Amino acid sequence: MTSLAFVLIVGPVNRFERSKQLVSYLGLNPSEHSSSGKQKLGSISKQGNPMLRGLLVEAGHTAARLDPELRQDYQRLRLRRGGSVAKVAIARKLAVRMYWMLRRQLNYAQLVRMPGSSRASLVQQ
Repeated sequence: MTSLAFVLIVGPVNRFERSKQLVSYLGLNPSEHSSSGKQKLGSISKQGNPMLRGLLVEAGHTAARLDPELRQDYQRLRLRRGGSVAKVAIARKLAVRMYWMLRRQLNYAQLVRMPGSSRASLVQQ
């Protein structure tokens, strides 16, 4: 359901040059308060579609249980920043992964083994 909503709400991903622009479109990027060279990041901007953001958070919660890399990232962030921040961070990672899956026409297993990924092989065969 999350994938279908992602494709319908985002539309063609080629309109975004970088995944950072997509994350901003979805409202999963942190708001920024800057003054005189000091940068302070706040909570997420919430500028995008709230339904898709909610679906990504729910999917991220499930993915953190099943994917070892996401589980490790979630646990590290949960201990350092709290559970809700960790869930949103995993949702952001999933959105970026979906972006690259659609952009390069790859499935999830191919994406996580792609050169440039943080781990060589994440999906057990």
